[in-house]
Amino acid sequence: MRARSTEVEKMRRGLFVGRFQPFHYGHLASIKQALEECDELIIVIGSAQYSHTFENPFTTGERIEMIRAALLEEGIDLKKIVLVPVPDIGEHSIWVSKVKSLCPSFDVVYTNNSLVRRLFEEEGFQVKSTELYRRDLEMGTAIRERMLRREPWEELVPKSVADYIKKIRGVERLREICRKTD
Repeated sequence: MRARSTEVEKMRRGLFVGRFQPFHYGHLASIKQALEECDELIIVIGSAQYSHTFENPFTTGERIEMIRAALLEEGIDLKKIVLVPVPDIGEHSIWVSKVKSLCPSFDVVYTNNSLVRRLFEEEGFQVKSTELYRRDLEMGTAIRERMLRREPWEELVPKSVADYIKKIRGVERLREICRKTD
């Protein structure tokens, strides 16, 4: 019997978790860093069941659209990307099992979230941090707060993401959800 191709065996696949509410330059920087080390990257869209709240204003489908548009804008080959929505299950001790059941196999996890790091390390995974982009900002929260205050936010996201949010009237949705009418 002939041995399997070593090409498949050598492939290194990473996993990157985020909520992407919205997708911003910090996410893009982390993804680019992970792709420097991996052949493929699984992007887990966390809290997939939530939308229409301040913390999670965008649907999973909208987040997928944003991610794909931003990666294409950056020239990233989407054949190297696997997008997987993962809902929160409310129990940290079994969350990694849920992620594993929904995703293709992976070799390394990229995160700067201390809880995500701990959960995957406890399950024996190699976990790497990524360089923080604009560490002075909690990017997603800052973007949503700027939207509410009618302050410039577009500079924190790729142009394709800003265009998409405007197309779906995402800022108006967020303001309506939060009842900000000033």
